[in-house]
Amino acid sequence: MKNIVFIITDANRQTLHVGMSSDLIKTMNFYRQMPSLLFDNGKKLSNLVYFEEFSSEVTAQRRFKELNVFTRPQKEKLIREVNNNWLDLTMALTYERTMQQNFKSIAPIFTYAS
Repeated sequence: MKNIVFIITDANRQTLHVGMSSDLIKTMNFYRQMPSLLFDNGKKLSNLVYFEEFSSEVTAQRRFKELNVFTRPQKEKLIREVNNNWLDLTMALTYERTMQQNFKSIAPIFTYAS
């Protein structure tokens, strides 16, 4: 099972949220459809800007805890190292999953950190 640690942000990049999931696409769909219970409309978290995949849940939890204590500048530096333009990575993940389901022999587009 995949264990993914991710960082999402709102459209204005005001809020950075660290999370952990075993199904990142499902989690992102939840964040997009979730009523604004935790955040107001201006801070709706919808853009996936960073993620790491781990084979071990223990390793993922360790990284999750590590990223949670990062300062904002540290998180921004981490994001810019792999996603300089802060693009939303959800569409690429959805495309990759669809291609893998339809064509079992296609290798993944992204190389995940571990």
